[in-house]
Amino acid sequence: MKKVSFAEFGGPDVLRLIDAEEPHAGPGRIRVAVRAAGVNPVDWRIREGQMRPALPAALPSGVGLDAAGVVDEVGEGVEGVHVGDRVFGEGVDTYAEFAVLHAWARMPAGLSFEEAAGYPSVMETALRILRESGMRPGQNLLVSGASGGVGSAVLQIARERGITVIGTAGAANQEYLRSMGAHATTYDEGWAERIRAFIEVDAALDLAGAGVVRELAELTGDPAKVISIADPTAPDLGARFSHVAGSMPDALEETVRLIGEGKLHIPVEKSYTLAEAASAHTDSQAGHTRGRRVIVV
Repeated sequence: MKKVSFAEFGGPDVLRLIDAEEPHAGPGRIRVAVRAAGVNPVDWRIREGQMRPALPAALPSGVGLDAAGVVDEVGEGVEGVHVGDRVFGEGVDTYAEFAVLHAWARMPAGLSFEEAAGYPSVMETALRILRESGMRPGQNLLVSGASGGVGSAVLQIARERGITVIGTAGAANQEYLRSMGAHATTYDEGWAERIRAFIEVDAALDLAGAGVVRELAELTGDPAKVISIADPTAPDLGARFSHVAGSMPDALEETVRLIGEGKLHIPVEKSYTLAEAASAHTDSQAGHTRGRRVIVV
């Protein structure tokens, strides 16, 4: 099969499309013929070696955690899923023609493979940091870097829960944030003053790692009310860094529910082929994403 791999840590140029042995579904696992794979910041952070030792990668290593596809092998002990089912979920080395998943759910009706591949890690992260924030209905949440995949999910989940959200993003994504139910402002000079004059902030999320943790702590009045998923140095300022994943099965179940009720939609900004994985990582690292990026197989 074809698979994206890297033999050394480094920039996008270390990614190679290679011929590899097909994986097979062991006990408690399923294998899918991958139709699309999600592109997440954690993918290129692993490739660069940033995630060691939390997520050690034995070289050479494959790439990718999220996928949507058609089940073609069911491992021992697995029930409720059959060959031919359309599923999405989390596994390993998903930038490939076949991948093994350890968490999955049936795709909601009407959802394309391309759309489905963009949800798993994004929704797990969004649900986790909202839970860690302790936000309640009627409170005000500030989201820095709100137009990407996780931000898009946070905005819609918070809206469903009765939480008011103020999101920062580039000028081109202001209307996008408003369409998700958020108050929007740019992150150019004076952004913190604008927010302070507009609303009292109960908690803040740093999704982009843009060096704003100190300002977010000032806006909340307490650095412990700030959670970052992109700045490992956040604890140096008293904020929290969230990197321990929660329950993927629960996240997939909530994803299916929200999509089924018409309360969740994360657009796919751009699709790439397996051979274009390096370009996908380059674009992801550049930021300014609106929604998700995916690899189409």
